[in-house]
Amino acid sequence: MDRAIPLEQCSALVLNADYRPLSYFPLSIWPWQEAVKAIFRGSVNVVSEYERTVHSPHFEMKLPSVLALKEYVPMARSPAFTRFNVFLRDRWSCQYCAKGFKTHELTFDHVIPRSRGGRTNWENIVAACQRCNTAKGSKMPHEVHMYPIHEPRRPTIFELQDSGRKFPPNFLHQSWTDYLYWDTELEDA
Repeated sequence: MDRAIPLEQCSALVLNADYRPLSYFPLSIWPWQEAVKAIFRGSVNVVSEYERTVHSPHFEMKLPSVLALKEYVPMARSPAFTRFNVFLRDRWSCQYCAKGFKTHELTFDHVIPRSRGGRTNWENIVAACQRCNTAKGSKMPHEVHMYPIHEPRRPTIFELQDSGRKFPPNFLHQSWTDYLYWDTELEDA
């Protein structure tokens, strides 16, 4: 029952005006306080609510569980080059040994080392575990016979969104499920 849910767990899923999440990973959610502010500003429509209510001396309202923006926000054309997005592109796997790791266990590796003129960009950075990164060191891939499993490249925003669907957050409220995966391909039964 939603009434027993602590307020901290009453985040709202935020949908664009087309009723798709603003982002899948990280999933576009707002804390309940931000959701309530957006309602009072009139910038969102409430799509679904928790049973949990909040009170003030003058009003009572159910907390929103799903919000849709009233105005469409266009997606970024090109994803930002961030540590998070590199790990997402590489699906939290070392690009040398192919093992999966937690975020704190991964490092950046310059395929062409900086000491050899390598740049810090999408086309030269891969996720690597500490063991593989140390083994490769500042050598060229051919010098140590360590080549990335996938050629590093700039992903599209759609590729990152697709990767993000494979890593759902720990908490998904039941009211969110109708809006999260409706644009994925259905399997033939």
